[in-house]
Amino acid sequence: MAEVRFQQVSKTYPPRRGAEPVQVLRQLDLAIEDGEFLVLVGPSGCGKSTLLRLLAGLEAPSGGEITVGGRPVSGLRPAQRDVAMVFQSYALYPHLSVADNIGFGLRRSRPRTPVQQLQDALHRAGRHWPAPLRPASPREERIERRVAEVAETLELGPLLDRLPKELSGGQKQRVALGRAIARQPAVFLMDEPLSNLDAKLRTGTRAQIVELQRRLGTTTLYVTHDQVEAMTMGHRIAVLNGGRLQQLGTPIELYQWPSNLFVAQFIGSPPMNLLPVQVAGPGQLLVAGRQLPLTGPLQAATASRVGQTLTGGLRAEHLVLAEADDEPTLAAEVSHVEALGNEQLVTCRLLEGSHLVLVRTGPAAALRPGQRLALKVDPAGWRLFDSEGEALPMPPPTPPTPPLPTPPLPG
Repeated sequence: MAEVRFQQVSKTYPPRRGAEPVQVLRQLDLAIEDGEFLVLVGPSGCGKSTLLRLLAGLEAPSGGEITVGGRPVSGLRPAQRDVAMVFQSYALYPHLSVADNIGFGLRRSRPRTPVQQLQDALHRAGRHWPAPLRPASPREERIERRVAEVAETLELGPLLDRLPKELSGGQKQRVALGRAIARQPAVFLMDEPLSNLDAKLRTGTRAQIVELQRRLGTTTLYVTHDQVEAMTMGHRIAVLNGGRLQQLGTPIELYQWPSNLFVAQFIGSPPMNLLPVQVAGPGQLLVAGRQLPLTGPLQAATASRVGQTLTGGLRAEHLVLAEADDEPTLAAEVSHVEALGNEQLVTCRLLEGSHLVLVRTGPAAALRPGQRLALKVDPAGWRLFDSEGEALPMPPPTPPTPPLPTPPLPG
């Protein structure tokens, strides 16, 4: 079992040059299940990488406890924690071959006697000698077999004798992954491992990491700024801001039901459109001078808020170009059009209130800046937030009505 738990974990850096202490993490509670792929996202400085470094043992927490498989690890050295970290900068040893970089952690995993060290050194020095002349070393032979297995998995076999300077960026990243995989740790930690790759290579390597994690079943914490990586790779996403956990859930949960305005604006590309709305009545919202219907579970959540002003959120796909006979609609003017091939992202300015909204349309729509149009809102697409920026609580689900008992047949 490799369940990871952060229990009331805090991290504060001491003041520098008379400034205030910097509190990066604030009593954070987070649980990662055994075998789970958890993605950590958030703005720069929110504590994502610090969380990984605390788990790896590169930093010490200011408070709280970290456990791996139920074992407290905050007081253990990094080598005793059974975790492996893949860095953004690869962190390969430039003087070692690919094979030696992959096997580096295996060779440092156990202490050796001087005799064993001599055996291992002679075995490695004679790696290209004929087999009968090569000095025996059972430990080195096991490491070589493990390196060969990892190299085959990552398609690095032809590159084992190369130095890092002779590799492309994608190949270096696979070597860094191989070094982590070779140790068979309980937990993988990945700190923006794909940020230095070009877009095409990033897509292929992303799929490879997901497939590897699925096959190995190793608990994985993955830090990224990339929205596509976050939405497509993780079983769950944890959103951090200001050292606090904002929301934890599946990608679809965070995209469809953000817990607050920060998550609504951070998750999804483009971010959620936000508009001031007023609850005009049961199932009715007043938006930009027009009364629009509200359906779905939020209809009941607004029943007690008639007259209140809220923030309404709409994803770009919940606004569509209206037909001639559609009512009610919002009048808008096209500000900018981004053609993305399979779709267009249209920035529109509402004529009432001058709010900007983003709309997804098909590639065939002929739109130009300055063009007037009408937008229809999906009444089930609204997400509502109170004055504090928190999502309106969802009403509890209605329990199903039990079926009436069947009367006995007359006998």
